Amino acid sequence: MKNLILSFNVVAPLCLVMALGYFLKYIKILDKNSVKVMNNATFKVFLPTLLFYNIYTTDLGSVFDPKLMIFAAISIIVLFGVLFLFIPIIEKDNSKRGVMIQGIFRSNFVLFGIPVATSLVGEGKVGTTALLIGVIVPLFNFLAVVCLETFRGGSINIKKIIRGIVTNPLIIGAFLGLLLLILNIKLPVFIVSTIKDISKMATPLSLTLLGASFSFSNIKKYLRETIIVVIGKLIITPLIFILISYYCGFRGVSLLSLMIMFASPTAISSFQMAIQMDGDSDLASQIVVFTSAFSIVTVFCWIFILKELALI
Repeated sequence: MKNLILSFNVVAPLCLVMALGYFLKYIKILDKNSVKVMNNATFKVFLPTLLFYNIYTTDLGSVFDPKLMIFAAISIIVLFGVLFLFIPIIEKDNSKRGVMIQGIFRSNFVLFGIPVATSLVGEGKVGTTALLIGVIVPLFNFLAVVCLETFRGGSINIKKIIRGIVTNPLIIGAFLGLLLLILNIKLPVFIVSTIKDISKMATPLSLTLLGASFSFSNIKKYLRETIIVVIGKLIITPLIFILISYYCGFRGVSLLSLMIMFASPTAISSFQMAIQMDGDSDLASQIVVFTSAFSIVTVFCWIFILKELALI
């Protein structure tokens, strides 16, 4: 029961803020144009700032596990490669292909990682998770740009893909955070405080806009695609990679961090990225909403199983 309450307390606030966004649209405080403008600002300013801050403030020397970092990166790349080959076989619409691929491999690690790890192991032992976020989130964003650019406009343009990657605000924010962290460049306190305050706007605003973009009329339209992604994201992917992680010898906080990475719902920023890069944003919205909702049950199950087996 304790683990169920924990999972619920992590996910429920996200769902409530999304519900607020839907309500604000329903009572006409938000409309389609205002949501579009604010989504643009969120994608280009607030989310990159959040990524920069999370990475920049990571304590690089606290817990550094090269084996964990390499394993996590290789796992994500392998998963991405499999999806990149498999999804086009079952989905013929290019605007949906990239959205479905990122919907399965790209986790809401920024919002889920630290809260879940802190609740389970305490604040003093979350350095591993924080550092993993700093490594994996830029990889998530890089691969998301690759798949969305690849299926953008119906043709593959290498120059366009590279240009889309190097100019993507999320990747720029993550890269700058990593650069300053690795070079140990310390920004003035007032600048860090300002960046922190700006970054705090990213999550609630992203969730609100996501809720405002949600349409119940799209449930039937995207039912097949949503079911595929929800099952792939919350059940199949965690099952396969948690087992691989176990047999590779990961236990405790390391296994917990990997579990969160694989089992978390789809990243909220995938919705903004789909809008900006001509993906099917309505499908992206459905995927984020439903993976977030069902993860209340699935994340609880993964935590319960690993705790019962004394692996975390």
